[in-house]
Amino acid sequence: MKKATLEKRKDLDFWGEENLEMDGFIHCCTIPYLWRVAHTFQDISEPLVIVCIDEKRLQAEVRYDEDHRSGRRYPHIYGLVNREAVVSVLPYLKDENGHYQKNDAFMATEDE
Repeated sequence: MKKATLEKRKDLDFWGEENLEMDGFIHCCTIPYLWRVAHTFQDISEPLVIVCIDEKRLQAEVRYDEDHRSGRRYPHIYGLVNREAVVSVLPYLKDENGHYQKNDAFMATEDE
């Protein structure tokens, strides 16, 4: 997520209306799959953040929908994100070429 977008949303009790209007859900991914989707953010020059959400605290429904190209399942939130579900916000790290670099907080989690 763009850091500026999060700054606008950080004091809201619920957010994600724009995503729901556009896609019908909010795109998410698990930590082991983050590297698989990271390339989609490579060309964004604005600062990005990784919003970590605790599914158990989330009030909206989460479905693990199958990606038709890969067959992998990715979490999608079918409703608004309540502020209490956000457990941390981490910087989205990039190298000098704009490629994703794994955040230290995720080093103990193996990529899949």
